[in-house]
Amino acid sequence: MDLTHYNLLASLFDYPREDYTQMIAKTRDYMLKNYPEAGDELSAFYDELPTHALRQMQELFTKSFDVQSITALDVGYVMFGEDYKRGELLSHMNKEQVECGNDCHSELADHLPNVLRLMALLGENPEKQETLDELVQIILAPVVNKMIAEFAPERLEKKKEAYQKHYKTLIESPREGALAYSHALKGLSLVLTEDFDLNNIENLQSIPDKSVDFLKSITQELEIEGDNNAHA
Repeated sequence: MDLTHYNLLASLFDYPREDYTQMIAKTRDYMLKNYPEAGDELSAFYDELPTHALRQMQELFTKSFDVQSITALDVGYVMFGEDYKRGELLSHMNKEQVECGNDCHSELADHLPNVLRLMALLGENPEKQETLDELVQIILAPVVNKMIAEFAPERLEKKKEAYQKHYKTLIESPREGALAYSHALKGLSLVLTEDFDLNNIENLQSIPDKSVDFLKSITQELEIEGDNNAHA
């Protein structure tokens, strides 16, 4: 099963470097030719990015996935939070990464770009088809949909209100391209759906109850910070 295009998709979620704009354009063009709906989403992604300024793209990436982020890129964390099941998932994921020879660099085995590159490698081995199907149906597709939901305008507004409440000041609204990565995630979701015929799979795995609610998580972190400051 040729899944080499997941290497292209993985590049969308790498921290922006000098060649980031070129990689997005390459991935967009491939998807427009082979997955038109996903290509449209990646065109929107490209158009909303501040492609003229690397530093702004890096800031946008950080706001989307790292510090005070909209969501996270670690698949196991989105799915299980700090529950022990994340440790089990990481253990299994790391084993697969090592067996396939995928270099995860400084990130964990369940970091989204690492998972997507693992898929490309698993696709080369027919004996790994069952592993691949389970990875997509049970873990990746539900998590990607969860991540997309975090970019909903009402969710973003509530997060902004949470910061405003605790810091007693107006938090600056996200600047250019605030929702850009929602298009990248939607494009990924469309490709997964087509490649693995997800629309025709009954009982597609849903996110467990212990998945991370990022709004709740942010609120709890701010309350803890407020308590610590009050007792300082």
